[in-house]
Amino acid sequence: MIQKLAEPGKVWDIIVIGGGATGLGCAMEAATRGYSTLLLEMHDFTKSTSSKSTKLLHGGVRYMAQGDIALVREACHERGRLLKNAPHLAKNQSFVIANYSHFDTFLYTCGLTFYDFLAGALSLGRSYFVGPKKALKMMSTIRKSGLKSGVVYHDGQFDDSRLAINIAQTAAEHGAALITYMPVRSLLKENGKVAGVTAEDLETGVTYTIPAKAVVNATGVFVDDILRMNDPDVHRSVRPSQGVHLVVDRKFLPEGNALMVPKTDDGRVLFAVPWHDKVVVGTTDTPLDASDTSLEPKALEQEIEFILRTANNYMDVAPQRSDVLSVFAGLRPLAAPTGDSTKTKEISRSHKILVTKTELVTITGGKWTSFRRMAEDTITKVEAVKSWNKTKTVTKDLHVHGYRLKPDFSNPLYFYGSDEDEIQKLIKQDASLGVFMSQALRVNKAQVIWAVRSEMARTVEDFLARRTRCILLDARESIKLAPIVAEVMAVELGKDKAWEEAQIKAYTDVADGYILK
Repeated sequence: MIQKLAEPGKVWDIIVIGGGATGLGCAMEAATRGYSTLLLEMHDFTKSTSSKSTKLLHGGVRYMAQGDIALVREACHERGRLLKNAPHLAKNQSFVIANYSHFDTFLYTCGLTFYDFLAGALSLGRSYFVGPKKALKMMSTIRKSGLKSGVVYHDGQFDDSRLAINIAQTAAEHGAALITYMPVRSLLKENGKVAGVTAEDLETGVTYTIPAKAVVNATGVFVDDILRMNDPDVHRSVRPSQGVHLVVDRKFLPEGNALMVPKTDDGRVLFAVPWHDKVVVGTTDTPLDASDTSLEPKALEQEIEFILRTANNYMDVAPQRSDVLSVFAGLRPLAAPTGDSTKTKEISRSHKILVTKTELVTITGGKWTSFRRMAEDTITKVEAVKSWNKTKTVTKDLHVHGYRLKPDFSNPLYFYGSDEDEIQKLIKQDASLGVFMSQALRVNKAQVIWAVRSEMARTVEDFLARRTRCILLDARESIKLAPIVAEVMAVELGKDKAWEEAQIKAYTDVADGYILK
């Protein structure tokens, strides 16, 4: 892919800047419409926001309560499509709302019935009322005192960074080139219009001048950095918000149903969701200054306390600080309001497409569930801006790479989908590659080799944080794996001992930030 950058006279149809959910979706959308497409990412795919979600594909019950019906309908439809197109990564998850007043029972039963209606034919199942005894059977850890009823509803649950890798592979299969560790340093201009980029390969130090007919800025919380390359005086377009999650043992939700707290003491929503044999609890919604954007944001003490306090209010068997296996924070790229409101609840989750006078197309806002629709709208906008012939999207029913029906979710390799067969071939050639490096995390050396050869893993962190989810599932345990992973990767990449040692230190430094002290 890097060699394509040096091809003399090559002009790409579309360059996409950013390798998160939105950027990867745009690359897949553009490539499947027949455009020569290049995606450039300054770090690894989904390094920041897109690997640190609540792991939900949902219409957004809270947005419905705020009256944003169009957003909810769109997200519900996209949720249904994704469950059909990536069944090895996305699944139907049942949620229980525990009610402690009869009014809440009525309110949420009616509200969630309407939620189902918005999904139409792509509904994941009807919501229904259950009495207190049935609610406790479905979720034995919830607070029993004063329990009046439960309301059960369905939403989607998925693995964010694994889906991103499969989207990247799908785009590549349709001709796109996608390159990580290659930040864009400047925008090229010709006759007052953006006409490409310059980008630096961080591994070699080589800078490339890359012409393109169109450039899409899909850098999430960093979109303003690219917009300032175009115009240093531009007003900010994004208001970042931080969301924090805690990961605890599956014993807190032993029946496998998820808990949804529809209204916490500050008016927000809290989820506790089974995920990879653990439970993810979150999230917070903390407004940040635009200057606080970071690839590795840190959870604030008040955010951690809020999650633990809320869980204790609704669960008789609730996690304590000592139960937390990992804590992670992600930044949401909320489209900034025109006023000065700092309440993130009031800032739209809808996506926005901005076009500068120089024809730089920027996509902001949105959420994981709607990534495909965001990408469709963005590439359609590019066609309009450039006066190209209109093309039709084909991604609504496009099976993503790895597609496999009815996966066995108890299989530790299930999330590879059809690629599991290739990993098993490696193990068949050398049985030692199939031995778990950690019984707690259930990962093997064959996965490391596959990640390097077929999933563009370049660092130990790439593998332990995003090709597998070790850093999120048990940060302390993942640090123990770093030396083994570094040794296997060094052989695959042709690196020396010094590289291994640097990688181990770099990963340990990052993973330490996921450990709750």
